[in-house]
Amino acid sequence: MIIISACLAGEKCRYTGDGFDFPELRKLVDDGKALPVCPEVLGGLPTPREPNEIVGGCGYDVLDGKARVLTSSGSDKTEEFIRGAGRVLHKALVNDVKTAILKERSPSCGSNVIYDGSFSGKKTPGCGCTAALLIRNGISVFSEENYMGNICLD
Repeated sequence: MIIISACLAGEKCRYTGDGFDFPELRKLVDDGKALPVCPEVLGGLPTPREPNEIVGGCGYDVLDGKARVLTSSGSDKTEEFIRGAGRVLHKALVNDVKTAILKERSPSCGSNVIYDGSFSGKKTPGCGCTAALLIRNGISVFSEENYMGNICLD
């Protein structure tokens, strides 16, 4: 069993209220081989919602209390992001998940790149809150951009 960002499997849970179409990932969910999760929704945020970015660091820093997750209007959503990450980790542990495919650039799910917190579209190396928590707990995290060739989907 693997975990997949629900938006990559077509669920309309992104902050914009839409999802993506990755037929191979959707098929894994349909075949019962993957669990779709949206940490932001699991953390209590609505869909659609304001854009959120990590301000002052990356997901590890948020988990360690050194950075915050803010909306574009300045509302602090750190608690919701941490809650959602914890709920995803719980699902991973209960289902013996060893691998996740998460949405790159997301403040929750980014595994290599996130937005820099300026809401200007500028990206920076780093990972989101959920990706950081999963990695800290020994779960391999990939994105829709690098999972091919790195994990077996059979």
